[in-house]
Order: sequence, then structure tokens, then C-alpha cells
Amino acid sequence: MSKVLVIVESPAKAKTIEKFLGRRYAVKASMGHVRDLPKSQFGVDVEQDFEPKYINIRGKGNIIKELRNAAKGASRVLLAADPDREGEAIAWHLQHLLNIKPDDKCRIEFNEITKKAIENAIKSPRPIDHDRVDAQQARRILDRVVGYNLSPLLWRKIRRGLSAGRVQSVAVRLICDREQEIQAFVPEEYWTLTGIFGTVKGKSSRFPAKLHSQDGEKITVSDAKSMQHILQDLANAQYQIRQIKKRETQRKPAPPFITSTLQQEAYRKLNFTARRTMRVAQQLYEGLTLGKEGTVGLISYIRTDSTRVSPAIQQQARSYILQKFGTDFIPTEPRQYVSGKKAQDAHEAIRPTDIFRTPETIKDYVTADQYKLYRLIWERFVASQMSSAILELTRVEIEATGSQAVYGFRANGSVVRFPGFMQVYVEERDGSDKEGETILPELTEGEYLKAYKLEDKQHFTQPPPRYGEASLVKTLEEKGIGRPSTYAPIIETIVSRGYVTRQDKQFIPTELGMLVVEMLKQYFPDIIDVEFTAALEEKLDQIEEGSLSWKQVIRDFYHPFKNTLDYADEQIGRVELTDEETEEPCPECGRFMVIKHGPFGRFLACPGFPECKTTRPILEEIGVECPRCGKQIVVRHSKKGRKFYGCSGFPECHFVAWDLPTNQKCPECGNLLAEKTSRNKEKYLLCLDRECGYRSNGEGRDEQPSNKKSKKKTQASETEIKSKSDGSPGETNKTAAEESTLKDDGFA
Repeated sequence: MSKVLVIVESPAKAKTIEKFLGRRYAVKASMGHVRDLPKSQFGVDVEQDFEPKYINIRGKGNIIKELRNAAKGASRVLLAADPDREGEAIAWHLQHLLNIKPDDKCRIEFNEITKKAIENAIKSPRPIDHDRVDAQQARRILDRVVGYNLSPLLWRKIRRGLSAGRVQSVAVRLICDREQEIQAFVPEEYWTLTGIFGTVKGKSSRFPAKLHSQDGEKITVSDAKSMQHILQDLANAQYQIRQIKKRETQRKPAPPFITSTLQQEAYRKLNFTARRTMRVAQQLYEGLTLGKEGTVGLISYIRTDSTRVSPAIQQQARSYILQKFGTDFIPTEPRQYVSGKKAQDAHEAIRPTDIFRTPETIKDYVTADQYKLYRLIWERFVASQMSSAILELTRVEIEATGSQAVYGFRANGSVVRFPGFMQVYVEERDGSDKEGETILPELTEGEYLKAYKLEDKQHFTQPPPRYGEASLVKTLEEKGIGRPSTYAPIIETIVSRGYVTRQDKQFIPTELGMLVVEMLKQYFPDIIDVEFTAALEEKLDQIEEGSLSWKQVIRDFYHPFKNTLDYADEQIGRVELTDEETEEPCPECGRFMVIKHGPFGRFLACPGFPECKTTRPILEEIGVECPRCGKQIVVRHSKKGRKFYGCSGFPECHFVAWDLPTNQKCPECGNLLAEKTSRNKEKYLLCLDRECGYRSNGEGRDEQPSNKKSKKKTQASETEIKSKSDGSPGETNKTAAEESTLKDDGFA
């Protein structure tokens, strides 16, 4: 009896599904796309109404042959690519290659890889959704039109190897615009005054309160002279509690993850890049082997913009919460979350496939990264189905009667009366919310207080922060630019092209990035316009809905774009990136070397090229001597742009460290201490020897970490370097988490 052939995208998914379906089914993997536009040519026939020219992808010949042979001997073929536009397009291409009838019900889709979900999908096949395919074709051709026309223009006008894209160029613009805001920012001075108060009886704990008013009006202290005047006026002041306000408030849980919020939270809590997050999430979705349970998908589909969840999984969550925490932790009705206005709402939120499969039950069967991300997803989802937390907020108004004015100090405090969802999970931005964190003692209105200390502090207004990976993803999503599944490759592209660099987890535009953005702003304002790009995304949604023709969208875009392209090609002259001359002589010919820009960043080169081909890396000294050989430690960068520190004597000396070494030595073992920054931006020192684990916290106190895991998490220092030209950390003495990070950044 011939089998039913099921075609998925990846071997891992095929292995998992095959175990669910049994011997009547054969499951094969297409290894992603099998047909695409050719790389070596434009591949879109403009004269024939933008007809795409698809070819079999090079290297896929054997896979296509195997699939065709399997299809010939099958009783039926079911195409089970991912349930999104790209997956629909893959299924459409497979339908063409395998000669499946256009109206055949050959398409199945599922939101999670579990036995029940797969069996239900098999029972409900449908024809290919051509509106969804057309939306994907429109996106692909729009990106081809922009990329294959703008990129060669940049090659001709600036240098080869550059690229421009419909979405990536807007992302670079956001980073460049923010940098210009920062450069133009003029800081303004201001002062704050914090009083440390206690009751006159002296039995209650002390608490802080901040100066906020003078004679009933909000006060802003702009200079030291004004602050000194206030302090003098308060020298003999009396402090009395004028008012105490208490109110109870509820804090609702965050919704379950969608693709973009998962990327943001994994970056904030786990320090995972978007690329790393999506890679690990894909593994969890496709399925992992859990001992006797076998291979099973642990989470639902990972490319989604919807916070909707199925009633069945909600009921399972409520059962778990009831067993684990009790009735008080279950809301009266299951929680419903509203997705964003621009959400396609095609799939559920990202969630566990089985709530009773807790993170601890899988820990022994998965990698460290898989465990961390699964735990994040599991906790976020369970918390999203729990009761609100109840907090009691207290505001204390303190009146200080000075010799010339009456001043108002204010203290805010909070007490968690019922933890609710906070028993399981608190969103990172909630955890960093400083308002109301002070625990106040028992106080009464009219009570006099003693001011133990008045702390005045100078501040300066700060410019808007540079984008980090989480904030860039959030902004792209809010502005409707691209799709969550594209954010990770966009970020990798703009870094690898040299348009931006990563420094201290922030994106800083390079001279090249600024130059390209300014050129595009001048000649292609629509391409790099945020609103224009977002409007195109909306048109793609309309194509998927069947209310707009995909070829009409291409026509409307192409002709104005082509006219602008021709004009720009005529008007823009050759742009030279000036080489900065240094005072370092070339060791071969004596000329002063210049700074050049390459695909991996800046480097020194002899200006006598091609007669003299001498090059060397730029070594930025940090003023710290190598503990092994005494030479200077310098800043280095990996091929993916990540900063690390290594000995200038490489390859003779193999000292490297992730964190900034200092001249201070560890009091425990004598090794160098490195500078680290905590999540709340406080700096502390950490021993480079992870076996020692010594750290000095932000207040100058010395402490030893109580958990050995913290040492492994924070350091990848002093690893041996293998024979690499960039002198980046090698593969020895690394934890599993560090191993993954190194691979992500091109080290391993």
C-alpha cells in the first residue's frame, strides 16, 4: 500500500512529525526554499508586467529529485511548510515542481508540532492560498527591485560590497537620525535634593524623600548657587508630615509573547541577540527528544504578531495554576489580549504546547540556551493567565518650614498585598520601574520627622539613548516597518555591511552608514521614509486579504522609483571616503600609513598600494598591560563586530577577555579585575579568573558570588586563541552558553 507523502521544511521537523504519523506516512524535508529568483541576474521581466523568473536553487537538485520520486510513489502529497506567507510560497513552488493540480487540497498547516495538532491538520487539507502567495511574491520582488538597483548604484558611487534594501536602509536611518539628535543635544544642568528622614521617636526605619515644591509650586533647581540657598534656608527647618495618601491598585500581567516581544525580552533578560533567539526558538518549535517521552515540539509557531491563544491551552493553564497556586491566582474569566492594529492575527501567540511540561522537567534533556528560552516563554505565558497583582501605593507629603519659604518633600512607597502573576514572572521593564519601590515605615499625618541627611546632587539632562537591539526591534514594530521574522537578518546585515557598530550593546552609525543614509535621503526620500515603508507593508497585507492586486502594487512603486534611479545615477558623482593619515610609518617603504575601511571594519594600509601591500589592524590601546607578557592590551573586534580585548602581542601571546580589563588587581588571587555594568547601569569590578569569582559591587563593597553559575555566565576570559587572523577568543574553556554566543558572533 503506497504511503501519504508529507513535505516539511526541515529534517528536525520531519523527524518529529514522522513519529506522530506512523508507517502509513512518509515525511520528507525540502530544506527550505526549492525555487527562487536567480542570484546572478535581476530575475523580473519588467516588460512582461513584472513576471518573475523562478529557477531551481543551485545545490537543491538531489533534494528535488528525491521529492519527485517520493511523490510518484505516494498515494497523496501534503505540503506542510510553515504557516506564514513564506511557507505558503514554498508550498506553491513545491506544488509546481511535483506537478500537483492547482486546485488540489494539498496544503496543511499547524500551529504547534504535537501529535494532536498534526492529526487535526491531516484531516483538514486545503488548496494553496494564492492571495498569501501573491503577498510573498510582491515582497520578494519589491526587495529585488530595490536591492538589485540601489546596491549597484552604491557600488558605482562609493565602493563595492555595499547594499541597500527596502527595510534595512530605514533601520540604518533610524540609527543615524538618533545619532544626529544625540550630537545636537545641549545638556542642561539641574540639581536634586533628597532628604533621609526618620521619626522623632527614632524607632522606625529611615526613608528617602525628594524635594519637589517651594511655597506650593513645583520647583526646578538649575544651578549650585540656588541649591546652596535652599540648603541654608533649611538649616533649622522643621519637618512635618502634611498628608499621607494610600490607594490600592492592580497590575495586570503582560500578554504572551509575539515574535518581536520575544526578541526584545530575550535580549533584556538573557542577553540573546535576535538571531540567537530565533535560532533557539526554532529548535524548540521543531521538536526535541525528552527521554521516554520521545521527540516533541515544545512551543507553538514562533513567527506571529497575535496575542490570541486557544481556549484549550487556556483551560490547561488554569488547571495548572489552580493546582500550583490556588483559586486566588486564577482570574474569574480567562484573559483575552487584544493584538495590535497592524497584526495579521494568523497564528496564536508563542506559548508552550503543554503547560504541565515545566522548565524543570526538560532541563536534563536540552541545552542551556534552550532551557533559558523555554523557561522565559513558559513563565511569560503562565503569568499571562494569572490574576492581577494588588499593590498598595503610598504617597507621603512632608512640609519643611524654612526661614524664608515652605518646601515640600515627597516620598513614594509600595507594598505588594497580593503577588498574583508576579509570583511567576515580571516583565523586564516592570522590574526596572523605580517608582514606588521604597518600603515606608508606619507613619501618621501631623507627625514630626527628623532629617538625618540632606543630599544635594548635580545632574545634566541626557540626550535620547542610542538604539540597542531590543529598542530597535520595538521601534521597527511600532512603526510597521518589516515583519518580526525579518528583524534578526536586518540587524545582522547592517552590522556586517559596516553601516553600524555595536558598542556596549548599543548601535552607533559609522561614517559609511551616515554617508549612505544622507545620499538616500537626498535622492530616494521615499525609499528611506518610515511612513512610506510602513504604507507598503499595509499594501502587502491588503494583497493577502485579496483586496489588492500584487502586480498593481509593483507597478505603482517601480516607475517612479526607476525615474528617480536614472536621475540619481546622472547627478551623483563618485564619492570618496577620505583616508585618514596616521603618524605610523609603513615598515616596508616608510610612507605614513592611512586608515582604510574593509568589510570587517577599519584597518591600517600603506598608501603605496599596489606597489606596497602592507596592512595591519588598528590597535586601540586601553592603557592596561597584559598580565602574561607585559605588552599593551588593545581593543579588537570579531568578524560580526563584537568588541573584545586582547594582547597586542598576538599571536605570540594569547590573552583575551570579553570585559574591559583595568589596572586593579584582585585581592583574592592577584589577577586583573575587569569592569562590568549591571542592568541598572551601575559599574562594578569582576575578577578575570572565573574560578576565583571575586567581584566588587557598585558601592565599593567586596563580595563573593554565592552561585558558581554566575561566574560562568559573566566571563569568557583568558580563553586560548586558535590560529585566527583576527585574534578573537577561541574555543577552549568555554561554557555551553558562551560557545553559542561565540558562534553567533563569528568567533567559533
